Amino acid sequence: MSDDMTTNNKKLFVGNLPFSATEEELRDSFAQYGDIVDLKLITDRMTGRSKGFAFVEFADESMAQAAIEAMNGKDMGGRQMVVNVARPPAPRENRGPRRDFGGGNRRGGFGGGSRGGFGGGNRY
Repeated sequence: MSDDMTTNNKKLFVGNLPFSATEEELRDSFAQYGDIVDLKLITDRMTGRSKGFAFVEFADESMAQAAIEAMNGKDMGGRQMVVNVARPPAPRENRGPRRDFGGGNRRGGFGGGSRGGFGGGNRY
């Protein structure tokens, strides 16, 4: 596969962002270089806090290139941003089916079954 087919030169990786960064701040910072088609600030699912990187996609390559040249190394919130063309994600290994670490017939409770314990089986 050639590099032209796998790399979208309009989509940029923006890294080393402060954890306080917002999509609105990024949009304001990058919009001056051209029309933004898509912007995704990557956040932690549990906390909702920024993971410190984002992806910004421009309408064309010249806009993306102008943003790289202007924004790479620029300070945002006390951190020097890293801005470059986003690489496609690496293919994931096929590790086979997920393993179930549970036992067979699970009745629930602590101790389970008819062996006593908390909440499982008959006690009399």
